[in-house]
Amino acid sequence: MPEDMNVEAAYSLSERGVAEKERRRPREVGEIFEVIILAIVAVATAWSGYQAAKWDGREAFLYGESTRLRVEASEAATLGGQQRIQDITTFNTWIIAHAQGRDEIAELYVQRFSPEYKVAFDAWLATMPFTNPDAPPGPSFMPEYRNAQTEHAAVLNEQSTAVFDDGTHARENAERYVRQTVLFATVLFLIAISQRFTYRAVRRTATVIAGVVMLVALIGVVTLPRL
Repeated sequence: MPEDMNVEAAYSLSERGVAEKERRRPREVGEIFEVIILAIVAVATAWSGYQAAKWDGREAFLYGESTRLRVEASEAATLGGQQRIQDITTFNTWIIAHAQGRDEIAELYVQRFSPEYKVAFDAWLATMPFTNPDAPPGPSFMPEYRNAQTEHAAVLNEQSTAVFDDGTHARENAERYVRQTVLFATVLFLIAISQRFTYRAVRRTATVIAGVVMLVALIGVVTLPRL
């Protein structure tokens, strides 16, 4: 009898151990799953923060570059305006000298025209402005007239606008990476909360939700542009 009781007790303990092991297996699997999620989220969070910082730096650089180009455009526009005023003033003086028959003085003023204005001046003279009532009022109204500084200012302004738009795009990318970081933080929160519950269904549900949010955040990170 004692031997039979020992056998039954050993068998009972063996069955109890197997049952306990079977009960612990889902929990162990869940813990492994949680650890995997935490590892992935830790790496992804670091990567998102790194990319957000790099895009912030690019944003600052591009905004600075845009400002520099805008300043250069303003300087070129100012020089162009000064050149235009000088040419027009010189032309008006030429008109007076020409009307007075002072050809040598008039020729001297012609030599003081800027190269671009001289081209327009020659084209304007070809329209016979002193006898043709339909002639343009002056060389600056001719299609041949060009102001290199003004045109350069227009090009710089276009470049500044394009660079500024790139800076805005960089800022938006940085904000997108920050949003992904917030999602990863949500995953960490859900995992931390799930570990506070002893009820298996609740813990499993929180872990599954965390996994889904992690996948959404990872997809967002993968599809975002990188530096």
